Amino acid sequence: MIFYLFICMLIFGIGDILGTYTKAKLSSVFVSLILFLVLFLANVIPGDIIEQAGLTQIGKWASPLLIFHMGTMINVRDLLEEWKTVIIAILSMVVVTIAMYVIMPILGRENSIVSIPILHGGIVATKIMADKANSLGTDAGALAAALGAILYAVQKFVGAPFASYFGLKEAKVVLEEYRKTGINPNEKRGKTKTKKVTFAEKYGNYYGNFTCFAVASFFGYLAGVFQDKTGISYSIWALVFGIVFTFIGVVPEKILDKAKASGLLNMAVFASII
Repeated sequence: MIFYLFICMLIFGIGDILGTYTKAKLSSVFVSLILFLVLFLANVIPGDIIEQAGLTQIGKWASPLLIFHMGTMINVRDLLEEWKTVIIAILSMVVVTIAMYVIMPILGRENSIVSIPILHGGIVATKIMADKANSLGTDAGALAAALGAILYAVQKFVGAPFASYFGLKEAKVVLEEYRKTGINPNEKRGKTKTKKVTFAEKYGNYYGNFTCFAVASFFGYLAGVFQDKTGISYSIWALVFGIVFTFIGVVPEKILDKAKASGLLNMAVFASII
């Protein structure tokens, strides 16, 4: 098990190194997925290496915790201030959805339905859709799940160079202005409002690694209960819980980072997709 875990981590590590070396022009996700695919096809590694590495079980329960964690990263006030970004994101989702419906006769209904959330979202969306497609127990479902994983990687491959180019371009503009004026143009200026100390901040010392993990696990469980009662996906509930309870101050921001667990859970979810 430890040997197979090492092999999986080695492949992820190679993806990380190449992503850093190319300044994110080459996606680490794409590199990792292609390496796994080539090694699978060449029979260098077993097809169930993720299972044998002991990562499958972690991947099963990691998703609701990660989605709750994402909710704790969303600042409602910042979203309101960055309303233009929100509108652009919504418009891009509309465009992708329309495009997928247009090519549905070519791609097939199952494949198109699975693809839409993946192209909108990321690793968690891929995990949710792949699991749902696989649960159908049909060849069409298995194919749709596989296509979803490939789309996720290709999306990273296509998008990473653009994100890297424009991100670095903007960073150079900000750095140049800072060197000239000594002022960060992205820094909020004006009247500073006294921020009220939240419960989570006041008692931050009590939110240790285990406590934060327990909180995330509880809300992940609660999201599952609400899904059973309402029929609305646990992913929606987990995200809402994360946003709401962080906003009112009883849950710390970026809770899984505080629990030092976000990296492990992200890796496990990605591994389960593979």
